[in-house]
Amino acid sequence: QVQLVESGGGLVQPGGSLILSCTASESLNSLNAMGWYRQAPGKQRELVAYIIQGGTTNYAESVKGRFTVSRDDAKNTVYLQMNSLKPEDTALYYCNVHGVGVVQYDYWGQGTQVTVSS
Repeated sequence: QVQLVESGGGLVQPGGSLILSCTASESLNSLNAMGWYRQAPGKQRELVAYIIQGGTTNYAESVKGRFTVSRDDAKNTVYLQMNSLKPEDTALYYCNVHGVGVVQYDYWGQGTQVTVSS
């Protein structure tokens, strides 16, 4: 079972920046998307961003232009650079890795809290 370990959450003021990282416990050699979802209190979990090997990305409209997802396959790690943070970005952020080719799988991290408040 692949484990995902997230880090980088915390408290930041509006307009500030944070970077999240998530490392998988082993290499996933099949085609996959690595990315981030978030869940705010009382709301459903939603996609933030993901990236597939080769660089294809997908972002939620609410974070386009502010967040950047990237990956380092040599380190089995995905990053989320978050700039111009807003109070509405406050949520528990979950790392996710899922297969997008012939091999199907879906792994989740435990979540890291991001709080944007003055």
